Amino acid sequence: MIIGYARVSTDDQSLDSQTDALSVAGAEKVFADRISGSRRARPELDKMLAQLRDGDVVIVTKYDRLARSLKDLLEIVELIYERGAGFRSLAEDIDTTTPAGRLVFHVFASIAQFERERISERTREGLASARRRGRIGGRPPALTTAQKDEVRRMRDEEQRAVAEIARLFKVSERTVRRV
Repeated sequence: MIIGYARVSTDDQSLDSQTDALSVAGAEKVFADRISGSRRARPELDKMLAQLRDGDVVIVTKYDRLARSLKDLLEIVELIYERGAGFRSLAEDIDTTTPAGRLVFHVFASIAQFERERISERTREGLASARRRGRIGGRPPALTTAQKDEVRRMRDEEQRAVAEIARLFKVSERTVRRV
């Protein structure tokens, strides 16, 4: 049996293009999750893995739909193998039901992991470079220095409630506590 797996990260994304491609590729049954790929516990993926039988083939449109890291991808594909099933990725034209397909799978997975690590490395380098130039990334402070002084005075000297101060300054109670 050919079994499809589709995944999108958020509820507002559509699974339609993936499920259509899986159906065209011969998937008799499609399991679909709406959850981040970084989370290993995915209900439909777990259900699919539990139902696999010897001779089944799991197909995905792209292998990043199955996992976000090389380690996770290899673990999931290993679970598929243990159940006697094969794995196919349509976009990368990988079919692990053959020895050559398994080799190509491992090469592609390694290249993808390398690229993710390089992107992360370049991002860290860019942030460090910006910091050296005096630019600080991230969200701007919720309160100015003068506002922080006033929050401290109201909280510590006047003993006003944190919730009241947060409402007055239109910030969270946590922000008031951190000041």
